[in-house]
Amino acid sequence: MNKTRIIELRQAQGWTQERLANESGVGIRTVQRLEAGQDASLETLSLVAEALHVPVRELFTEIDGEALSSRVDSLQDRTDEQQAARDRISGAWRWLYIGVGVVLTLVAFTFPQGLVLFLGYWVGGYIILVAIRRIYLEPHLDEKYPLSRAKESRRARRNATETRS
Repeated sequence: MNKTRIIELRQAQGWTQERLANESGVGIRTVQRLEAGQDASLETLSLVAEALHVPVRELFTEIDGEALSSRVDSLQDRTDEQQAARDRISGAWRWLYIGVGVVLTLVAFTFPQGLVLFLGYWVGGYIILVAIRRIYLEPHLDEKYPLSRAKESRRARRNATETRS
């Protein structure tokens, strides 16, 4: 039997079981079963750990069995790798937008109406970039890296948690 710290971690946040279920995206019965010490999939444990802002390993006071211990470590490693890959791709898009903007800004001010081109790119380009990210990039990254989260959604979740606490 693997002993969990889920109750302790949930109460440290000041959360009810229902709140943990909502924040993690699992059912309240799942939270109750986890707190009672019943087994769950690593994916479920990953969702709960993410909601509590702890690594999966920290959900347990002890882990019986080398097999589960190595699976938990493997899950954390995969999560970290996927998050790093997702952040690299998102960052590359951001730097592409900035790089093109810098070049266009330098070129724009060689023309009499350069201010219009300058403002058009930085405002219109930003709106287009946000649309591309929401319509194409984020769904593609969600599918390719299911254990990762967009930086904006991680920040929004963290801010919502801090606001409610």
